Amino acid sequence: MPERFDAVIIGSGFGGSVLACRLAQAGRSVLVLERGRDWSPETYPSVTQDDWIYDVDEPENQNGWIDMRIFPRMAVVQGAGVGGGSLIYANVFIEPEDNAFDGGWPPEITKDKLKPHFEATGEMLAVEQLPDGQLTERFKLVREGAEKAGHGDRFRKLDLAVSFDEDWHYGLDDPHNTDKSKRFQNAQGCEQGTCIHCGNCDIGCPVQAKNTLDLNYLAEAKANGAEIRPLHLVRQLRALSNGYLVSFDKVGDGVLEPGSVEGTEVYLAAGSLGSTELLLRCRDEHRTLPDLSAKLGYGWCSNGDFLTPTLYPGRTVSPTRGPTITGTISFLDGAVDGQEFFVQDGGFPDLLGNAIENIGGENAMFQGFFAGIAQGVARLARDCDPMTSLMPWFGQAVDQSVGRMKLGRKFFGLGDFELELDWDPGPSEDAVQALVDMHLELSQATGGIPLVPPSWSLMKYLVTPHPLGGCNMGTSAADGVVDHRGRVFGYDGLYVVDGAVIPRAVGLNPSRTIAAIAEHIAAERLAA
Repeated sequence: MPERFDAVIIGSGFGGSVLACRLAQAGRSVLVLERGRDWSPETYPSVTQDDWIYDVDEPENQNGWIDMRIFPRMAVVQGAGVGGGSLIYANVFIEPEDNAFDGGWPPEITKDKLKPHFEATGEMLAVEQLPDGQLTERFKLVREGAEKAGHGDRFRKLDLAVSFDEDWHYGLDDPHNTDKSKRFQNAQGCEQGTCIHCGNCDIGCPVQAKNTLDLNYLAEAKANGAEIRPLHLVRQLRALSNGYLVSFDKVGDGVLEPGSVEGTEVYLAAGSLGSTELLLRCRDEHRTLPDLSAKLGYGWCSNGDFLTPTLYPGRTVSPTRGPTITGTISFLDGAVDGQEFFVQDGGFPDLLGNAIENIGGENAMFQGFFAGIAQGVARLARDCDPMTSLMPWFGQAVDQSVGRMKLGRKFFGLGDFELELDWDPGPSEDAVQALVDMHLELSQATGGIPLVPPSWSLMKYLVTPHPLGGCNMGTSAADGVVDHRGRVFGYDGLYVVDGAVIPRAVGLNPSRTIAAIAEHIAAERLAA
């Protein structure tokens, strides 16, 4: 007989980690099934120079750090591992503006009602802002742009899920060396370090200054008895008389081993694409959940993410140094032609420096002989970074939730089912273009040479790390897939608790909104 749990949670990101924590604290037996690995600083791809890609078609052969899906008009980037999207996101953990709840949500969901949940998520992820003594060149550039373009009152620092040391500064000798990080034990008993501005936020913080979910919510869940099983890819859900049968493939080295467990309740937290695809397969392919809402798959959006690279000849910007994102200029009040958008600085990791610094891999003798040379060369490469004059102007726009996910067959209607995304850029073009135009204005005001990607200017193609929708909240199955408590219409004990339930773009980094909604769903369930 399959093992049985009070709650089986599928995914361990900003939704699943919250539910795992709160249900375990309440004494429920909790199992978290995560498709990706349980990563550590020693196994990050930036260290091993391997295992970058997660292939949903062949997870037994490639189960790495990033899952990137390519669709006709959109590419979607997702994390894969214990901690979900918190592994690859840029630390920004901010509350949405009040007007993000003006429409599209069930009446029970308001900013005021979510206020205690926003506070709880901020406390769990120990949010801080960039200390004044550690302002990056990118931060200064965004502030300068805001002031010179007449938007100085709109500029502010961002809340970051990062642990800083007030004594650290750029004037230290070799400031980005890991020995400049101060070790400490966090509130959940996990050892971490303080930020050294190494720029590796998106590919694995080597000192664990980034407060990823495995270090807080999931650590607390485990301390209260929850079990987390990595490399378990859920394939199917089947309703039972007293719960659900959850069937999965256990991912091994070159093999997939089928298995199953039972859950009195099941919480889908596999992300906008993952949760929606699983339910679509259960309804349309396996026919195990045939009564799911006809709205399943509808109402998807990209949250309007856009990046405009800008060159600053003769100016040091150092995009590979510091937290990936630190400051913003907010236009979410619609002051520019009624369009709502959110400008940010952007950064990226120094992949070449990482590769040089980690030369030798696991060969102790080789590594010992070359370690000093490699570290010196890496430091020189960073000091002579050819990208040092590049500013990635980043941001999000409130685009329209007009995308639809569905299942289609490969090879002209034959072969296996695969996830498809239909997204029309037309309804969202004005909002995204308003963000691009502001990037151009800010670049011009600060002496930069903007390079708008032709993928947008010519093809209206976008890339997003912030997909939302597909299992949208609603008041009934006629206008949504789940109710305000995350309960799937038509199926008792089945919930969705991640970005898939967000029914509209929030116009800024959505991680805290997703976590607060998960806190709300957990509170509602435990109060029932």
